[in-house]
Amino acid sequence: MVSEAELVQQLSSGDENAYRILLDQHLASISSYVGRMMHSNADTQDIVQETFLRLWTQGARFNPETAKLTTWLHNIAHNLCVDHFRKHNRMVLEDVNDEPDEHSEPVSQLQNLESATHIGECLMQLPERQRSAIIMCHYQGMSNKDAAAILDISLDALESLMARGRRKLRKLLVSNL
Repeated sequence: MVSEAELVQQLSSGDENAYRILLDQHLASISSYVGRMMHSNADTQDIVQETFLRLWTQGARFNPETAKLTTWLHNIAHNLCVDHFRKHNRMVLEDVNDEPDEHSEPVSQLQNLESATHIGECLMQLPERQRSAIIMCHYQGMSNKDAAAILDISLDALESLMARGRRKLRKLLVSNL
């Protein structure tokens, strides 16, 4: 099996097959992250598309010795989201729970949706870096080390961001009940 570093090297030479393989490997993760950061599907699609366009055009800049490809792509996506927020001066989060559980009772589904909406609204009130750290680590399942690399901060700084973010989120959730 070909390593990611070799695929990126092939990609740099214009190998469309290598690009398709990398796209297949990382599309779901990047789409999920961007989808949780953005409000509209159109914005999400635009940012995901731009992220993978940059993989195609700037893949040669990726250094496998300094980061994993998934970290590099999430960093690009994160920066594009931040740029979008600054440009449009808005920060909205998709509902935390996109799909109701089809086996649940309708009342339970409604309660879950209301809870997810409430959490999403409270998350949006957090400062951008705290929100990003929580989304990456809790919703994306990213390691603290990878999230810190994407945010370009130390591991200690990330843990501090997350602790402050969780404290503030708890207060917001309780006060907005």
